[in-house]
Amino acid sequence: MATQSSALDPKILDRLASLSLVARTVVEGFMSGQHRSPHVGSSVEFAQHREYVPGDELKRVDWKVFGKLDRLVVKQFVEEENLICHLLVDASESMAYGSQEWTKFDYARWTAAALAHLVLTARDTAGLVVFDETMRTKVRPSNGALQEKNILETLEKAQPTGPTHIGSVLDWVAPKLTRRGIVCILSDFFDEPDRIVNGLRRLVHAGHEPILLQVIDRKELTFEFDTQLRLDGLESGGVQRVDPRAIAQAYREEVQAHNRALVRAASSLALDFVQLPTDAPLEGALSTYLAHRMARVRGGRRS
Repeated sequence: MATQSSALDPKILDRLASLSLVARTVVEGFMSGQHRSPHVGSSVEFAQHREYVPGDELKRVDWKVFGKLDRLVVKQFVEEENLICHLLVDASESMAYGSQEWTKFDYARWTAAALAHLVLTARDTAGLVVFDETMRTKVRPSNGALQEKNILETLEKAQPTGPTHIGSVLDWVAPKLTRRGIVCILSDFFDEPDRIVNGLRRLVHAGHEPILLQVIDRKELTFEFDTQLRLDGLESGGVQRVDPRAIAQAYREEVQAHNRALVRAASSLALDFVQLPTDAPLEGALSTYLAHRMARVRGGRRS
């Protein structure tokens, strides 16, 4: 894993190139389900026949039908749109925490950079929103090498500051995303679950598929500290000294209850909730999730 100074090192992205085939399969699975245009074009899935008219391309004539019925008809196909991946990256101050050489925010932007790389390499479309309590920076959805450069530069410049209001941001962004797509939300999700769920519902009702990618430090899950702690409120302010052994059990129960609420909410909306501990190698974490998603997509096709 790289340190902050090389957070978006091209070598990291190159190592993720091996995921492109898996990512492409996931993209195609999603496109076949939700990104279907109502008009016809020249894609790979047959829709219907229609009578030949002068000017139609001869390569689209169904010669088998002509041989059987002595009629000239052309094949029409369902036209599929490119996948659009909206990347929403939490840059609030709680994301500045890290017990490793890197912070949660570093890990979140590595992940966002990797996903953008995979999507754009597949010639699909990616956009970026960096937020705290409101939208801070936006890269409009587009494709190509220049788009990847813009996304990486925006991630590189961003710094974690300010309070979190994820639910409000999702409420705000839902009507702004005019083209349906996958919405990857990279955050620690340290906000009221009910607020987050309301925002997720708005995205789902608008035709998007949100994916919750919880970037979290292992210490925030286990609270395994042995010495007296000074706790600084990253977003609320204030300083408090505590004995970690006295509050560890209550803390763990609170965090587990919070995450269970998020998992239940995601499940009720048929969404993925993926936990990304910052001590896990990024390539392995992403490839495991994408492989599981691919298997589910294929299973859905068989059923």
